[in-house]
Amino acid sequence: MKTFVLGGGCFWCLDAVYQKTKGVSSVISGYTGGHDPRPDYYSVCGGTTGHAEVVAVTFDESVIPAEVILDMFFALHDPTTLNRQGYDVGTQYRSSMFYETTEEKILFEEAIERNQALWSHPIVTEVSRLSRFHVAEDVHQDYYAKYPEQGYCQVIINPKLAKARKYYSAWLNA
Repeated sequence: MKTFVLGGGCFWCLDAVYQKTKGVSSVISGYTGGHDPRPDYYSVCGGTTGHAEVVAVTFDESVIPAEVILDMFFALHDPTTLNRQGYDVGTQYRSSMFYETTEEKILFEEAIERNQALWSHPIVTEVSRLSRFHVAEDVHQDYYAKYPEQGYCQVIINPKLAKARKYYSAWLNA
């Protein structure tokens, strides 16, 4: 099993897609990359902690290659906008990848290079060493499955799920 810690704006969006991905055994929403030793949703959303909203995606490489997990990441958000994803603005919504090993760092850098061809503007995804991962509050875990009728889910997450189905249907559970 391998775990990648990825930030692509609001963690609910990445969580919703990776929860439906074959070979993914766990998706945990959380915070990392900042200085606050006890971040919570409100402090992170306030933009003063330095943390990004992220997901820790644990998957089985014998079922789904690491490259597919990473290519999905680049398809599910706009990695060319600095500190912004749609209406979500601030460093907490930055495109980011947090590595624990040199091998992961290389995989992340290769994924950026591979996916740059899909974007007309430069990818600005931050690649940083993972410090401490802070698990988000329970309400944020598997958010889409719990609140699919919520407005954010309908307007923001559903189009991302549709995009994932269009390009990655072979890797998604029904």
